[in-house]
Amino acid sequence: MPDYFKNIDDFSEIKLQPKIKKDRYWLHILLFVITFITTTISGMEWTTGNYGAYEFSELAKGLPYSLSILLMLTFHEFGHYFAAKFHKVDATLPYYIPFPPIPIFLNFGTMGAVIKTRSVIKNNKAMFDIGVAGPLAGFVVCVGLLIYGFSNLPGVEYLTNIHPDYFSPDYGKDTLSLEFGDTLLFAFLRSVLTEPGQFIPPMTEIYHYPFLCVGWFGLFITSMNMIPVGQLDGGHIVYSMLGSKKHEAVASIMLIVLIVLGFIGLADSLLEYNSGIGWSGWLFWSLILYFIIKVKHPPVPTFYRLKGVRLFLGYLSLFIFIISFSPVPFLLTV
Repeated sequence: MPDYFKNIDDFSEIKLQPKIKKDRYWLHILLFVITFITTTISGMEWTTGNYGAYEFSELAKGLPYSLSILLMLTFHEFGHYFAAKFHKVDATLPYYIPFPPIPIFLNFGTMGAVIKTRSVIKNNKAMFDIGVAGPLAGFVVCVGLLIYGFSNLPGVEYLTNIHPDYFSPDYGKDTLSLEFGDTLLFAFLRSVLTEPGQFIPPMTEIYHYPFLCVGWFGLFITSMNMIPVGQLDGGHIVYSMLGSKKHEAVASIMLIVLIVLGFIGLADSLLEYNSGIGWSGWLFWSLILYFIIKVKHPPVPTFYRLKGVRLFLGYLSLFIFIISFSPVPFLLTV
């Protein structure tokens, strides 16, 4: 007789164990393959400037971009996954999220990737480890891509092959231009890894350079996930470090900051203030945080005081958030 029937008088009180869900490996593989295809097409479009009627052989030009972005996403999500497994938390493999390769300004070919936990995280130590492992792993890849990208910048002819009229006085006039926002880390690596007199692409042309583009995009994804609100990675970390009350205070302040940046960006767009401080997208992200992700972090059954290596990694992750964050990540101008 199985152990759980021993010393039980009333069998009607037996609670059946929940059925363990099996991983649908075919779905994870399918989403990965589709995301590989969409990011390869996006990479080809962004690096060549060709948005249609291309040959199949041209897709090889999108591989540096697609392989880089999948590497970054994979490290980030498997950081979460292996930390969950270490703490015996049931978690799915990553679900990669493809984005159709339509010619729009912000088409990265993917909307990221996620894993899903299917069992309770029993204490804040496990919550912290799972939350911090993803951003740290993805950040390492981003830094590596940026170091390689800045250390191996092609000459100006690379850009003029894409835009033959780049140095023309009329270049970019009466057209919609996309500019990536600078970050402290991106600017630092650019300054130390490039030589005086070397051609350095402006932030309006970064998307043509696959390693710089993915490195920048990875910092953007990292900073969005590291916002210390709700059940974002940053929310997990700050909650685990500081507890419920202090986390709620930090999260509320951060949400107000994002709302202010969002309204400033919206005013810039509608009223043409051109302050260069905010981005209207932060307003949309604030609504998602408030109504869907929520500001407060749900409690864990057991809470310990973090110290030592965990505390160091927590403050390190907050530093990474600061140097990866851009108040104006995207700027569209005519």
